[in-house]
Amino acid sequence: MIRFAMDKRYEEALLFDFYGELLTDKQKAVFEEAYVYDCSLSEIAEEHGISRQGVHDMLKRSQKTLADYETKLGLVRKFLAIRAKVEKIRQANGSREIDGLCAEILEEL
Repeated sequence: MIRFAMDKRYEEALLFDFYGELLTDKQKAVFEEAYVYDCSLSEIAEEHGISRQGVHDMLKRSQKTLADYETKLGLVRKFLAIRAKVEKIRQANGSREIDGLCAEILEEL
């Protein structure tokens, strides 16, 4: 899996934000419950009528699928690089106009 300089939950959330729509509906629901709503495997299993192991396996497959999309497309990596550069510009200049433009760019990302 691609590793960014951030914690695992944030990484998974970014991957899901960028590529989540490419998962099946059930994968999306399970992934969202696990990573967005922080539900336990037992809670998710009960909600979907599958075993805890089934939830675990589905999450692992979903994580791999999202990481594979990132490996092929690199959208998260590009997003983080652009965001870092905009932040450097913002800090280096300090003018209100550039700060405003940087804020707009960051908001659009």
